[in-house]
Amino acid sequence: MAIIFDSENVELPQIDEKKTSNWITTIATKYNRSIGDISYLFCDDEQILEANKQYLQHDYYTDIITFDYSEGDTISGDILISVDTVKSNAEEFNTIFIEELHRVIIHGILHLCGIDDLSEEDESKMRMAEDDALKLLMQLG
Repeated sequence: MAIIFDSENVELPQIDEKKTSNWITTIATKYNRSIGDISYLFCDDEQILEANKQYLQHDYYTDIITFDYSEGDTISGDILISVDTVKSNAEEFNTIFIEELHRVIIHGILHLCGIDDLSEEDESKMRMAEDDALKLLMQLG
């Protein structure tokens, strides 16, 4: 059972991997889930676009794709994050990069915990869950 952070075609973002892993585990526990194998791959726009086309038949850029391999209450998955899009979103939403990156990091975990964002109502629930998780990260110091 592990949380792994890796990168391809981009520099690995400067995150505190131990703190981030502990935070992810805490959030999963809040949703009555345990951590299995979670693999983060930070990449560029072109790589996430290719994955979006190949696996989801979507022809557009996105900030995150979550592949869910969870079994029962144990969450596992591969999470691709486009650093390029996270940077663009941080500018668009007038926030700092690392905060937007943490939002996206936990967004994938929340999906694995069963929170969707397909409808407006679900999207609102997702934003609230992200905000709560980010507040907890700040409390962890």
